This record gives sequence, structure tokens and C-alpha cells, in this order.
Amino acid sequence: MKLMELLSNVDVVKYACDQQVDVKGLCYDSRKCEPGEAFVAIRGFQTDGHKYIAQAAEAGAALVICETPPEISVPYVLVRDSRLALAQMSDNFFGHPARGMKVIGVTGTNGKTTTTMLVKAILEESTGATVGLMGTNANYIGQKELPTQRTTPESYEVFRLLSEMKQAGCQYVVMEVSSHALELDRVYGIPFEVGVFTNLSRDHLDFHGTMEKYLKAKSRLFSMCRFGVVNRDDPASEYILEKGSCHFQTYSAQSDDADLVAKNINLKSDRVEFEAVVTGAINRLTLGIPGMFSVYNALAATGCCLALGVSLADIALAMRHAHGVKGRAEVVPVPADYTVLIDYAHSPDGIVNILKAVKGFAKGRVIALFGCGGDRDKTKRPLMGKAAAELADFCIVTSDNPRTEDPRAIIEDILPGMKGIATPMAVIDDRRAAIVYALENAQPGDVVVLMGKGHETYQEICGVKHHLDEREEVAAYFAAKNTAKTVKQTKEE
Repeated sequence: MKLMELLSNVDVVKYACDQQVDVKGLCYDSRKCEPGEAFVAIRGFQTDGHKYIAQAAEAGAALVICETPPEISVPYVLVRDSRLALAQMSDNFFGHPARGMKVIGVTGTNGKTTTTMLVKAILEESTGATVGLMGTNANYIGQKELPTQRTTPESYEVFRLLSEMKQAGCQYVVMEVSSHALELDRVYGIPFEVGVFTNLSRDHLDFHGTMEKYLKAKSRLFSMCRFGVVNRDDPASEYILEKGSCHFQTYSAQSDDADLVAKNINLKSDRVEFEAVVTGAINRLTLGIPGMFSVYNALAATGCCLALGVSLADIALAMRHAHGVKGRAEVVPVPADYTVLIDYAHSPDGIVNILKAVKGFAKGRVIALFGCGGDRDKTKRPLMGKAAAELADFCIVTSDNPRTEDPRAIIEDILPGMKGIATPMAVIDDRRAAIVYALENAQPGDVVVLMGKGHETYQEICGVKHHLDEREEVAAYFAAKNTAKTVKQTKEE
């Protein structure tokens, strides 16, 4: 593609290169640059891409897109915002791939992953369409699963994936849209058909600074879509509805003052059931994931699909067949008379949601194992401790992803929130050892809730990712227990 075409809608300050040069691709990581590509120097959280212009040039980059003139002699284009330019150039490079598909964006602190998976499942069953998905757990093109690195990829990956989805015949694309993605223009230029707001609770303040700025970032989605589907029961909805410029539909499980209302809610140990009431229609919905949060996720998915023209009856039928999501209230099969759950809860609200759901059906104690991520919002750590101590019958405080922080220091930040609460607890720094301790001390009827890792299969310590799959850890515990039992029996014989 000619450089002039690539920069057709970019705010260019200066050209210091041939405007007719052919550009073979885009890169923003100098280590991955290929000959003939344009290197886009982005200012990141930990480093500045402008420092690596020489490295990109050595790799064969044809030119540099940057905000300040390079210190070396290299063809370049000066732009006002290189991160925004990357999104605009990516959209141009891949031929505006979102056009011709209906793109759905789901934002909110909790519930994004489950809601997007539900929307995908409903659309596939009710319309027979091929549906793409971008999310925390994985990306999908139809039934083909692709790995993912973050909730919403960098803009170049977003548009590349959209292009692949379009080529594969996807009619719909549903994606999780993080506050980071909205603030950093990773989804800039995407014409969203529907935007969904699930909820807002304390999270990511290490990045946004305040809840007000966090909410403002979330609200940006609703200036980018035709229809907005909003959780009326969340206090943040007032701001979303006020600031958004799209046509809104609301949902509620607490009031009739919404377009879609859940009534006669029945919470069971393995599912939720409720009547979905919308103008001119009523239908009984069932979702095989326990907890009140599942009612809200089901409402969000229902409201989204209604906005896309799917009937309530078809939604109800498809939802019955929908499966749970890995790492979200996931039951781990164990040869024991207690239950083990894995959940991604990594915020105070997330802990409250999963523990309240479990307390609704637990016959014995609720044992909560959790930690907090390093290099992230420190203010939520005592709040997470408080939430766990108030709702669980026994707490085990351990590590999550300490990243570059001292694991013990993170734990020390958690403990003040648990002070003065009588709930018994243990502190075990090593997560593997903590899991073993939880399983060894579980009694009949108890529910052991492993929180924080969810779908993740690693633990990041000192900046290095180490394999850790909690499903494997649970299986290994029972395998070792069975081996020990067999050895003992053999010796006795």
C-alpha cells in the first residue's frame, strides 16, 4: 500500500520521506519488524517506542511514524498521536474490515467474558451465522480458537483479526472492550452496531487514577455505536445514558423502570432461572451458571441480541444450550464429597459476586483462596481482603500474579482489610501450597473457591511467567493422594 493511502485520515505534522513509497506492513515492536514495514513509535507504560527507532531501522523498517523527530537519519513521518495513527493506519491497511460485519462491543468491570460468549452462542444457534469473538480467554473465528494476550489487543491486531474474520465469512463479531482499549484508541474507527455496559466497580485505578476517569473511559464506547444496552441497576448507568449519543435500551433485575426486566428469579446450585419481560413478550430464561451475576450476564446478552433483531423465544432456546465459560464459576470435577470452583474474581466486586453465589447453595463452609495482582491498583487490595473475610467461612491469602512486586508485600497490603473480622484465616505465600492446604482441610459439603487465576494457566513472578494451571494442581493433589493410599494398602497387605 502506498504511504499516502495508509495515512489518508491521519493528522500528519510533517513528511520527511517519499509519500509514494510502498509499505508492506505495520509494526510497533522493533523486535518484530520486517523489511519494508513502517515502524510506529508508541509511548507505552514502561518504555517509549521512540527509543527503538534505530533497532527498527536495522531490522529493515522502510520508515518511521513518530511524534518527535528521530535522532538518527531515517525516513519518517511526524504525527500528533502515534498510537491513534496506528489505529487509523491499521484500519486503512486492512481495508476497513469492520464494514460489512455487525460488531458488538461489551464493556464493564465484570461479566464481559461470559456476556460475549453468550452473545456468540445465541447468534450462532438462532441465526446460523458465523461469529467472530475477541476476548480475555481466547479469540474465535467461528469455532476455530486462537490464543489471546490481553482483553482487547493493540489496534493493529484488532484490525488484523477483523480482516481474518471477514475473510472467513463472519457476519457478526463480538468483542470485550476494556477501558484501556477505549482510552488508548485500540478500537478507534470501529463502527459498533451494539455497545453493552455491564457494571462498574473498583479496578484499574493504577491506570485511570480515579473512578471518574475510569467511568469516562468506559463511556467512550457509547459514542461509537448505534445501539447501547445498559445495566439500569448499576449507578454508573446514569452517566453512560447521559453522555452517550446512541439509541439506548436498558435492563434490570431490580425494577420495572427498564426496557428488559428479570422477574420471578430462581437461583439454584447449578443454574439461574427467570422470566425475561420485554415490550410485547415474556419468556422463561435458563442459564446453566449459578449466581445472581449470571442473571445480569444473561440480561446483557439478551438485550444485545434483541437489539440485533433476534426474538426473545429464540434467545431463550439458545441460552438453554449455552455452556459455562472456563474460569468463571467453573466446577472442577474431584473425587471428594466437597466442591471445588475456579473463578477469575480479581476485584472486590468480583469476590463479592462469586462468594454470594456460592453461599446460596453451599451445604458446608465456603473456603476462599485468593491473592492480588502485582503492579496493579494497590487500593483495592484491602477491599478484596475485607470482601473475602466478610463472606467466606475460612480464608486463605496467597499470591496471584505478583509480577515485579514482592509477593509478601502484596499480602501485607491485603491483611489490613481483614482486621477485626472474626473469620478464620491462613496466610500461605506459595499458591501451589495454598491450594494443597485448602483441599486437605476441606470437609464434606464445603465449597473451595480458588479466585483470581480463572482461565489463566500461568503465574507471573519477578516478571517471568511460570506454568500454573489450577485444574492440574487439583488433579495432581488427588492423584498423589490416591497413590499414597495405594502404597499404604500394599504395605499393609
